[in-house]
Amino acid sequence: MAQVGRFNKLEVVKEVDFGVYLDGAELGSILLPQRYMPEDCELGDWIDVFLYFDSEDLLIATTETPKVEVGRCEMLKVIDINNAGAFMDWGLPKDLLVPYSEQLKPMEVGYSYVVYVFHDQDSDRIAASTRLQDYLAEESVWIKPRQAVDLLIAGRTDLGYKAVINDQYLGLIFRDDAFRPLKVGERLPGFIKNIRSDGKIDLVISQGTLQGDHDLGEQIIESLRASGGVSTLTDKSQPDEIYRTFKVSKKKYKQALGSLYRSKRILLSAEKIQLVE
Repeated sequence: MAQVGRFNKLEVVKEVDFGVYLDGAELGSILLPQRYMPEDCELGDWIDVFLYFDSEDLLIATTETPKVEVGRCEMLKVIDINNAGAFMDWGLPKDLLVPYSEQLKPMEVGYSYVVYVFHDQDSDRIAASTRLQDYLAEESVWIKPRQAVDLLIAGRTDLGYKAVINDQYLGLIFRDDAFRPLKVGERLPGFIKNIRSDGKIDLVISQGTLQGDHDLGEQIIESLRASGGVSTLTDKSQPDEIYRTFKVSKKKYKQALGSLYRSKRILLSAEKIQLVE
């Protein structure tokens, strides 16, 4: 069955002066306007199209690619507000509505927000919501610690960052598990750090932060041996430089250096680290 708000491969079943009609099965015949038709389009061809409602609320097909599909999250900009709600640019001629009832807090023109896009079956329209917790689960039995996931930073909290996981769940990145400040709307790979007793999901943004300080310490020792026993990557180095080398936060790196120093395996100064063997 063809899905509204998604890409579908549909067959051309009728030609008209202003375009072609596609077989939408239970959704009926769906117009693909002439301006979106591929070259040499003929009856019987199968075309990848996106289905949405035009300005007259008629179901229509397009070969243009929107910024987000139904069932997924994205950061979009508000370009207008009226009595119905806020309207966001999602890359199609008809803007995407966020009704007032779906706004976690009042939205403003010119600002961007992470939203979840859905097909409202009652009104038969595509809309969006900043109330992510109403559409995304905050606990799951289907994901496991150390599992690789795709993350979208959705907001900041006192503890760290709220993140959308694989467009399905919400989790938390504690500030100590972020090697740098993260931006709302940023997409990046991550890992499941822990599933709490209440089912809530903790995240990290690098595999390195899943390892204990002992493992990181051994990596530092091996790196020192490979570089002749001396390194200028100290606890004063920039977080980005530390992450490029060891894929961990500056805090984790400093903790590992402290452990190595206390165990007399390295000499530590502001300018360099030296291996003791």
